Amino acid sequence: MDFLSGLNPEQRAAVTLPEQSALILAGAGSGKTRVLTTRIAWLISTGQVSPHGILAVTFTNKAAKEMLSRLSAMLPINIRGLWMGTFHGLCNRMLRTHHREAMLPQTFQILDSADQLASIKRLMKVLNVDDEKYPPREIQNFISGNKEQGLRAHEVEAFDPYTRRRVEIFAAYDEQCQREGVVDFSELLLRCYELMARNQPLREHYQARFRHILVDEFQDTNRLQYQWLKLLAGQHNALFAVGDDDQSIYAFRGANVGNMQELTRDFHVQNIIKLEQNYRSHGNILDAANTLIKNNRSRLGKNLWTSENKGEPLRVYEAPTDAEEARFIVDEVRQLNREGIHLTEMAVLYRSNAQSRVIEHALVSAGVAYRVYGGLRFFERQEIKHALAYLRLIQNPDDDNALLRIINFPTRGIGARTIEQLQEAARTQNVSLWQVAKQSSGKVATFVTLIEVMANATRELPLPEVIDHIILHSGLLIHYQNETGIKQREAQERLENLNELINAATLFVHENEDDSLTSFLTHAALESGESQAEANADALHLMTVHSSKGLEFHTVFIGGLEEGLFPHHNSRMADAGVDEERRLMYVAITRARRRLYLTFTQSRMLHGQVNYNLMSSFLRELPEELLNWITPRITARNSFGSSGYSSSLTPTSPINMKGLGGEKRIGTENSPWHISQAVHHAKFGEGVIVNIEGSDSDLRVQVKFRTAGTKWLALEYAKLTPL
Repeated sequence: MDFLSGLNPEQRAAVTLPEQSALILAGAGSGKTRVLTTRIAWLISTGQVSPHGILAVTFTNKAAKEMLSRLSAMLPINIRGLWMGTFHGLCNRMLRTHHREAMLPQTFQILDSADQLASIKRLMKVLNVDDEKYPPREIQNFISGNKEQGLRAHEVEAFDPYTRRRVEIFAAYDEQCQREGVVDFSELLLRCYELMARNQPLREHYQARFRHILVDEFQDTNRLQYQWLKLLAGQHNALFAVGDDDQSIYAFRGANVGNMQELTRDFHVQNIIKLEQNYRSHGNILDAANTLIKNNRSRLGKNLWTSENKGEPLRVYEAPTDAEEARFIVDEVRQLNREGIHLTEMAVLYRSNAQSRVIEHALVSAGVAYRVYGGLRFFERQEIKHALAYLRLIQNPDDDNALLRIINFPTRGIGARTIEQLQEAARTQNVSLWQVAKQSSGKVATFVTLIEVMANATRELPLPEVIDHIILHSGLLIHYQNETGIKQREAQERLENLNELINAATLFVHENEDDSLTSFLTHAALESGESQAEANADALHLMTVHSSKGLEFHTVFIGGLEEGLFPHHNSRMADAGVDEERRLMYVAITRARRRLYLTFTQSRMLHGQVNYNLMSSFLRELPEELLNWITPRITARNSFGSSGYSSSLTPTSPINMKGLGGEKRIGTENSPWHISQAVHHAKFGEGVIVNIEGSDSDLRVQVKFRTAGTKWLALEYAKLTPL
């Protein structure tokens, strides 16, 4: 077992734990994937369990593939019997195997988020629901949120007419999905959980099989996922959970960091092993992260450390505007690139997508290659979804969403009124749209014939040839080939993507035993939520902090460290919202291996308006000795940062507001007050001046306070102190 030799003492202790449930607190960069894979290898190689008796759960298909690849290299035996995948993928596998018990057709299709929304809109139109009073996306979130809590429509508490109506739509949506033989992502897990909960023989079968259940990124599990794991674990199986409560940043998706505490109680966990040695970052970066996260409540607690040196201090830059911030970042990136750091080894992180525009503009102007990480995914592109809809319809003609997407694309003269009549007839007869279409004449009948001919022609073809046939005979190929003018380039890209779909099918056939069309469509649906591999070109990474989780870079820039932006202003209104924002900042800091820049601005253009900002409270929580202010303080903000940072500039005199809503001079020549001036009020605390009007004894200032909001104050009476 040479694979144990390179482990540190804590990693080795986790890997070689006896057969019992355990929680492994794995800090950023502490080698959690290595611990998980080595644990599986150790269990198998010591004869404690065969691959057949292991269930390993990850949050992405990419992570599952990486772990399987490592295991294959570590073990000399075939591990094909081992089940490893995402929650959705594993539930899909169980439901396919037991589709009758789950009351599903064998070829049930999976709705991605866009298809689910389209299905809800279609239903609401049939039910004559006001989509302004009940926005479809809000209904979608309501349905998915309740399913992720393990609740069906009849179990949702509704104390008011508005909620009762949403529950009615929820119930009707479930009926529609059942009738059409489709499931959404949340339904995969809920249907599988319900199947196991009510079917004792089936539940006991899987409990007897999976003696060891291992879970990656446990802090990201929601309530239903945890209940599903508890069902499979039963009373005797070992649940080995690896996670980091300090990196729980997906509460908006339903993730419940409290599951880690529940695990220790429900499974009587005696072993909480902390992996605190970091193999990624220099000491100063880790010290900053540790100090920041200690401000959070209800942590299980750990302290990252490294055997490497302290490295550079964190570099802090204060810019007058977001444009200046972007220019600074671009200049630093170019200089580091000249010094030999590849662009792909650097990343710019931001809290909000809205921040990227000005950075992208500066990069384009400077001719620096960049890549927005987590952009539009392959299986979510328009032309790919069209092709998949044709494939779904030949596989399952009762799939109404697929039919509606392609019945008139490419255009074949079937108008909106005709489609409405089909929907009304289907509703009246309580059948699918396909059943009604088969009874129709004219252009609808021609469409039905087209689908039937393609289904017959492709029945015996290999998967790649099926897709090739559909792209050609559906009219998609000729449609994009005929595009001219400004759309021609876009059409060419769409044709290349359709060709890539055939390539994807070819690869799928080589990599999977089950190369059926149903299996490929399932693969496409499950993959649609995950980003595809990026091109190999050297390019700077731009991404939200959420997108950066799991990644690492030589150099990281964290921009927009301002109150209201990071931490986000919405966090003040959410329970433990600031704690989650702080975890997000912790994740951002720990992405950096060698160099970390923290930047913020005095003013930022957001949603068409200039906003004047306070420095982020997170910056104030970092130790002074770890920070290197690489620019003079533009305004004296000693109380916001450190008394050691003094301004080399004096408060400005009257401010010229030209370009910010007209030319306007404010204040008097000798006034010490100016917009963006940091101030202190005896009652309201610290704030920043965002507006000034009047003069002399009538001078008033509008101040945005850190905790008290925005207030107008008459300077003749207000006890305001400049900082």
